[in-house]
Amino acid sequence: MILYYVCVLLIGALYIAFLELSKNIIAGWIVGILATVAMLIYRSFFYKKGSGAKAILIPFAIYFAVLALNCALTQPPVGRIPAVDNKNPDVTEVMTIPQGQLTGVYNEDHSVKVYAGIPYAKAPVGDLRFKEPQAPESWDGIRAFDHFGPRAMQTSGAIWFDSLSHILGWHDYQVKFGDEYVEEVSEDCLYLNVFTPENIGDEPLPVIVYVHGGSLTTGQSSYTEYRGEDLAKKGVVFVNFAYRLGVFGYYAADDLKAESPNGTTGNYGLLDQIAALQWVYDNIEYFGGDKNKITIAGESAGSSSVNALCVSPLTEGLFRYAIAESSGIVAKEPFHTFRYYEDAFETGDKVREEFGVTSSAELRNIPADKLVQTQTQNSSMTVDGYAIVEQPYLTYEKGENHEQALLNGFNVKEADAFLLNTEATKDNYVDLLAEDIKEYAQELAEVVPPTLPQRDQYFIIDALGEAKGALNVAYSAMWFSYSHYVWNNYMIEQGRPAYEYYFTKTNDILSNYHAGELPYAYGNLWRHPGLYDEEDYKLSEIMQSYWVNFAYTGDPNGFLLNADGSKTSELLPAWEKRTATQDQLLQLDTEIKMVDDPNMEAYKVIDKFMDSRVE
Repeated sequence: MILYYVCVLLIGALYIAFLELSKNIIAGWIVGILATVAMLIYRSFFYKKGSGAKAILIPFAIYFAVLALNCALTQPPVGRIPAVDNKNPDVTEVMTIPQGQLTGVYNEDHSVKVYAGIPYAKAPVGDLRFKEPQAPESWDGIRAFDHFGPRAMQTSGAIWFDSLSHILGWHDYQVKFGDEYVEEVSEDCLYLNVFTPENIGDEPLPVIVYVHGGSLTTGQSSYTEYRGEDLAKKGVVFVNFAYRLGVFGYYAADDLKAESPNGTTGNYGLLDQIAALQWVYDNIEYFGGDKNKITIAGESAGSSSVNALCVSPLTEGLFRYAIAESSGIVAKEPFHTFRYYEDAFETGDKVREEFGVTSSAELRNIPADKLVQTQTQNSSMTVDGYAIVEQPYLTYEKGENHEQALLNGFNVKEADAFLLNTEATKDNYVDLLAEDIKEYAQELAEVVPPTLPQRDQYFIIDALGEAKGALNVAYSAMWFSYSHYVWNNYMIEQGRPAYEYYFTKTNDILSNYHAGELPYAYGNLWRHPGLYDEEDYKLSEIMQSYWVNFAYTGDPNGFLLNADGSKTSELLPAWEKRTATQDQLLQLDTEIKMVDDPNMEAYKVIDKFMDSRVE
């Protein structure tokens, strides 16, 4: 009898936990609890001693059937994420912009106004799929912009698995009521969000326009790690947005090029970013921003996109400075996020073949939820002759890139998460390197050997073995930090200011892996209670001050800023500009200091490989 009760209670508890992880509505919890209680009552009052096995098996069969049906019927609805975390937020005054009248919402202490989900272009659906973004439509009446727009079309895994990853990986899962829904995913995704301080002052403020990452296939503007409330408090207007991803954003085809008035194809996601930037330039003064003081920023694929915005002829005059975190496409042959034009068209051919069509017009008739399941890889920009007119490094060699100053850098363990399923040994190590660096694999293996000793406390050799740890180091240099080495060198040649960082701070969540710096730089540590300590918050205040100072002057140095943007009397640790004779990086950690780039010898080998690719 005791075993029966233990089994039923354990099944019920696991079931409720599964409903929580799957974000099923509360009604599902109630039914699950009632069904479990019914099973306990049955055993206590209706089961007769000596009854056959059916007396137990049949109730359990009914119990499991009820649980399964209940789970199916109480699936979470689709919804949009609120612009602020505080419940029932106060509404801002009515504002008028060229598109129409609108309101936003205040954060809890009324220090920041958030306008979420503003359309910056027409919905790219129907005949507008695979076309350049069109001017946004106006609206009648007053529209409330109090929820983020939907995520761009992208594949999503099981909800419970995502929740489990936040428990085991990020360690930031929170059980709370009110989150029983899943974020909307839609082809109608071209919306942006504006975070602006309540008190603007007499002068319009500098603006930071942020491009999210996600390999150009995933991501959303609602992500907590780069929301702009805290940076807005410090005296800037912050904007982020969604853009077309995957096959919707980077599919290329001859017939699309022929129908385009600009002769372009393959860069629709990048063109969305340019449209968003143009919208900001045209409208940001209504929100207290200065259109002549715009800084573009991004991380990972967003940083590669920032690099593309810096070379696009379509963005000239739309921004001043650039912040680039953990990626770029300025290498002579970028390792990722960029492909040759012919490769883009070859992938386009495979898309049509996969869906059994012969034209892009037919592909427009494929439902978005089917098209997004394509097995092809559409995660790269290309030289289309319109948004990007040549290999990006050529534009830099001519000095025709647009950014007047650059703040950029990388984290210590950039590639580790991308190589989790790669088995590395001393025997296959060179072959693994050769997949990306070809005939220079052996030379790189001599610089980063498979028996790599632990260089310092930040290069922790993976528990799977020395070769795996060395592979992580080599690929972090190739895929991520090398692009910053090249980018900085071009800025130095052009006599433009460049400041490079090296993020090494450890913590209990993202640590110093890829994207680990984001909540520090954009002031969102507080969204993860208990996972960051006093040292983390101190570093975050310093990083935010660097980012805001840079947006104002193109130089991150200056005074540490208070939460309200006022200057303290404390100077920030000196961040030395990159020059021909100064190639150190600013290490961002508990101790902030200038250090040598640990990958410099690897860059020399990668330089040789790059030179061989363009000869």
